[in-house]
Amino acid sequence: MKYRFKEADGTVHDKTLEDTWWRVARAVAAAEKPGAREKWAAAFYDALSGFKFLPAGRIIAGAGTGRQVTLFNCFVMGDIDDSMRGIFDGLKEAALTLQQGGGIGHDFSTLRPKGAPVKGVGADASGPLSFMDVWDGMCRTIMSAGARRGAMMATLRCDHPDIEDFIAAKRDPRRLRNFNLSVLVSDAFMAAVKADAPWDLRFGGVVFKTVSARALWDQIMRSTYEYAEPGVIFIDRINAQNNLAYCEAIHCTNPCGEQPLPSYGACLLGSINLAQMVQNPFAPDARIDRDLLAKTVGLAVRFLDNVVDVSNYPLEAQSGEARAKRRIGLGMTGLADALAMCGLRYGSEAAVTAAGEWAAILEVAAYGMSARLAAEKGAFPLFDAEKYLGGGHARNLPETVRKAVAKSGLRNGLLTSIAPTGTISLFAGNLSSGIEPIFSVSYERKVRQADNSRKALRVEDYAARLWWSLKGRDEPLPEAFVTAGQLTPHEHLIMQAAVQKHIDSSISKTINVPEDCGFDDFREVYSEAYELGLKGCTTFRPNKITGSVLSISSEAEGPIMEREAALGGFTYKLKWPESDHAIYITMNDIIKDGKRRPFEIFINSKNMEHYAWTVALTRMISAVFRRGGDVSFVVEELKAVFDPRGGQWMEGRYVPSLLAAIGGVIEKHLVEIGFMEPPQAIDRSSKAASCPRCGETALVFQEGCATCLSCGYSKCS
Repeated sequence: MKYRFKEADGTVHDKTLEDTWWRVARAVAAAEKPGAREKWAAAFYDALSGFKFLPAGRIIAGAGTGRQVTLFNCFVMGDIDDSMRGIFDGLKEAALTLQQGGGIGHDFSTLRPKGAPVKGVGADASGPLSFMDVWDGMCRTIMSAGARRGAMMATLRCDHPDIEDFIAAKRDPRRLRNFNLSVLVSDAFMAAVKADAPWDLRFGGVVFKTVSARALWDQIMRSTYEYAEPGVIFIDRINAQNNLAYCEAIHCTNPCGEQPLPSYGACLLGSINLAQMVQNPFAPDARIDRDLLAKTVGLAVRFLDNVVDVSNYPLEAQSGEARAKRRIGLGMTGLADALAMCGLRYGSEAAVTAAGEWAAILEVAAYGMSARLAAEKGAFPLFDAEKYLGGGHARNLPETVRKAVAKSGLRNGLLTSIAPTGTISLFAGNLSSGIEPIFSVSYERKVRQADNSRKALRVEDYAARLWWSLKGRDEPLPEAFVTAGQLTPHEHLIMQAAVQKHIDSSISKTINVPEDCGFDDFREVYSEAYELGLKGCTTFRPNKITGSVLSISSEAEGPIMEREAALGGFTYKLKWPESDHAIYITMNDIIKDGKRRPFEIFINSKNMEHYAWTVALTRMISAVFRRGGDVSFVVEELKAVFDPRGGQWMEGRYVPSLLAAIGGVIEKHLVEIGFMEPPQAIDRSSKAASCPRCGETALVFQEGCATCLSCGYSKCS
């Protein structure tokens, strides 16, 4: 569905997977000299068709289609000028980039804090978070046109006066849902935290507030502990270890954090499938085929370097930046599966050693190929041998590699990065993603569909499925199989650190923390990440706000909830103006862990016109309720349904469809039993009219404008 080339009218160009691989291989080989294109297309096809090399999804979906899309996954946008014109120029550039399928990163540290004077207009600034809300709304609007979720990263410096509001922004589960948030943490701040020293929050040379560095750090930790954001980016370390520090400064990353990038920097990704590199899997002599790994890395570097030339770019500034430095991000996926196939337990000393050795092979092969490409095609335009080899990650390259770079130059300014590979890993047989551990040998993945609904798919881990195919389903998995929930945060961290030593960009990885982890232990995870030399840290502890994308399959673990013989509930009467007969909605609940939660729903009416779809609807909703977890999204989905024939006015507000009315009844019930928070109340103490957009009695008039306090609609006279 995601990668097949298919026209809007249903015409299918990729009739087989081989068609897809040839389409991509030939499109990328077009950057070679005419006489060599078929040769390189065949070489690329060989790496692709065996799932040895997995280009990022943007490349697989877009290359060779003729569509005006970018083959780059993500971009960091330009610095936002602290003016109304500059802010909305930045918004426009972000929208154009998202429209072509690229995720974006923005540093909002350049915007003056809330309450700061705006000279010349006699007003106070609304602060960076207010404009982040504007970006979030823009992203949500563009996302509604397609199935792919818009991805954005927002960063703010740890000394910005609005940093405390930034840290707390996602306590509201409805705010900034299209953003990942990360704090840019400096070495000076970490030293101040360690010394329990005061910390100035400043902007434009003016100190707005002084706080305790340790207290501010604890605010970051507490927020991350409770709802998984913000992340932490060790920005000074990133700039100090950047090969290109002599010609760029970095203050943001792409949405998932694996590519720290300068203004208009582009993120071009691909991954080597380590599971396809294992010889004699599960045998005593199982090992990585080092020659095959090095050869595949070389092909992948050439492939990605070609993409720089054949891709579209949403903005000219992005094209100029990409071509001046030819940055690529080659990484690995299937690490945990490869370790299990080699009999190595993820997080063990032997696994740490193996991961470091495999990453070192990737590093040496990547830089070696880039040097050979420089000899063949020329070095990247901003290459300066003395400055390049004298700083950043390049200082620690093996001497043989440094000599090759000094002699021939380098085709690509940076070469390695570990990206999240969720969808392409599923595509390749459900590999363990990136350098993450195996999540579960069997789990459900919630996949967003084109209509914005989510479909749960049950999948099995690649290595586990291979074991069962060799040994039979009755044979227990070897002890080397370990899942994310069985690992300590320390085991996650040391694996990431072992690989980071050989990666010149950064790594997207989540440190899974058990829900019962104490706050003091949780805080130590970030301290250890800093001490281990990581460039950033992202954790996830199960919480009620963010929930989860992946969940262990109920088929694998047994049913979540069973029906009792008798259930308590409530029946609600709904009178839909178009119908002569009332609709009765019965909600039955179950007590689980001392709390009441919905278990099933029934809808009855004398109007037989609704019979078939109401039976289908109640069965589906009841099935969702019985799976457990946060099911409040059912309310959101139903309330978002609009009837093209028009809705109805009910109790002073406009309801867009009968399904939306049913969603409102379900919401009322879930609020009454304490399962979900009530919708945000609107202050109607002043005289209000009905909003023409949402129908709420929340339209107020002030300062010459009509403004809806519910949906944000505004019209000025």
